[in-house]
Amino acid sequence: MCVPRQMSSVAVVSSLVRIRRTCPVTSGAVAVISNSYGGSESTSDTSYYNHPGVAITASSGDGGYGVEYPAASPYVTAVGGTTLAQASNTRGWNETVWSGAGSGCSAYDPKPSWQTDPGCTRRTVAADVAAVADPNTGVSVYDSYSYQGSSGWLVFGGTSVAAPIIGAVYALAGNSRTVTYGSFPYSHPGALFDVTSGSNGACSGSYLCTGATGYDGPTGLGTPNGATAF
Repeated sequence: MCVPRQMSSVAVVSSLVRIRRTCPVTSGAVAVISNSYGGSESTSDTSYYNHPGVAITASSGDGGYGVEYPAASPYVTAVGGTTLAQASNTRGWNETVWSGAGSGCSAYDPKPSWQTDPGCTRRTVAADVAAVADPNTGVSVYDSYSYQGSSGWLVFGGTSVAAPIIGAVYALAGNSRTVTYGSFPYSHPGALFDVTSGSNGACSGSYLCTGATGYDGPTGLGTPNGATAF
């Protein structure tokens, strides 16, 4: 594997696409790549992240309604975020849109055939799917080193957490070498928990920034209910 020196094993997977020009991703060698970073779109973006046979996830952003790349790429599974809270319902949890999750319409990247929503003529950077991202209801991580003066059990959030969660579900499903980019969840919406409330910004009440039945911007088709949708 072509990896720059002095890079930790944790950083390797998230950095494979960043070093794509010198270290091509080979189908079969890598099953899943998770990307927890984003930036502005540009006209040159459309040629990157195209690695058939590799499930690539990308965080949708933590700044609320708005588009980031590489989540805008049609070759990745864009991952949005939710707020997760315990409840007395059958599932035991309630999920709403996390206000920081990114979403919107790409200015440059083409709309893939599996996206049929009417609000964007190009790639809808609604998330394709989502996972918990609210730092107030985030994931627990044990850190044996000091982080900003703290160590032990810490809680982290952001769609930078949600993207590797979805990457892990792809790995559990074991289908990444046969799926077509982020299309697989679109043919299995019943295997996802639909997130129908909450908002990540102002867009005249459109599904692009508001939780809705079925597909919506901040959470896409929903959050994993097992690994069937992946």
